[in-house]
Amino acid sequence: MRSEMVSETGNLLETKDLMKWFPQRGGFLNRAQSYLRAVDGVSLTVRRGETVGLVGESGCGKTTLGRTIMRLTDPSGGSVKFEGKEISRLRRGALKPFRRKMQMVFQDPYASLDPRQNVRSAIVEPMRIHGITRSKKESNEFAEDLIDKVGLNPDHLSRFPHEFSGGQRQRIAVAIALAARPSFLVLDEPTSSLDVSVQAQVLTLLQDLKQNLGLTYLFISHNLAVIRQMCDRTAVMYLGRVVEYAPTGMLFENPKHPYTVALLSSVPIPDPRKRGQLAVLSGDVPNAVNIPSGCRFRTRCGFATDRCSSASPPLVEIEKDHWIECFYDIDFGRRSKTELAS
Repeated sequence: MRSEMVSETGNLLETKDLMKWFPQRGGFLNRAQSYLRAVDGVSLTVRRGETVGLVGESGCGKTTLGRTIMRLTDPSGGSVKFEGKEISRLRRGALKPFRRKMQMVFQDPYASLDPRQNVRSAIVEPMRIHGITRSKKESNEFAEDLIDKVGLNPDHLSRFPHEFSGGQRQRIAVAIALAARPSFLVLDEPTSSLDVSVQAQVLTLLQDLKQNLGLTYLFISHNLAVIRQMCDRTAVMYLGRVVEYAPTGMLFENPKHPYTVALLSSVPIPDPRKRGQLAVLSGDVPNAVNIPSGCRFRTRCGFATDRCSSASPPLVEIEKDHWIECFYDIDFGRRSKTELAS
């Protein structure tokens, strides 16, 4: 067993012990009195050409991790490597070439679009900033090509965001992200605000774009059905940490961490013959300002021991490409779903 993830050939993105803490200020001098540990030592890899899913309860740190990877917020510690180069400490000028290669699609397309810009202007702007095109004619042709790629009509380029439906606005947001010709996209809940039928269309679009343009995705979602459909590998987050990380099929068929088992058992299954026993967790999610000592899941875990309160379990590889942060599995090996649900 290894105590940390090993860098492999073909990794487009790597994070090592990445942290993002937000100071909680107060008092007469407004000093930091405590810290909200939104991301607290996350190590993961994203291989070139794959889709990695990031799943967990609301407030577990998924979006903050995505924004920290993108350097939309500065990390408090740890490192981010993109194409083998450390980018977590780069300043604005040195970071610009990487911003072109890394783009983000946000959860709410209406909030992420400038209501004063028409679609053409919004798509052309990143081309101008990053020097993608050399003339106005070339920019307009590229904009028309992009709007066609995301399933809209070139006539839509002259319209403003309020004139579109939610699904159309999300397609526009994808087109804007692609305007800089990136190789990596962070998709932050890109379909959560859409109707189910529109969700399916947008997901199909994202799969087609990935295949046709050779893209790599970090796909953030709380929808486990979408994660299973879209992702090659999946990381499960709990209270700022990745507690399990494995190929998606392996994770869904044979979860190891008690939290993952509980998370997957909550997914509604229409066929009653295929339903398993619900793994019920006790207690509430701890406050990210006052995280429990040792393993942060121990206050809700039926397998917790004294060791879990005194030390934090390392992230280890218990089988090929299957990582877990849990003393029980490290010490006693594999468990069945029945045992975990009992």
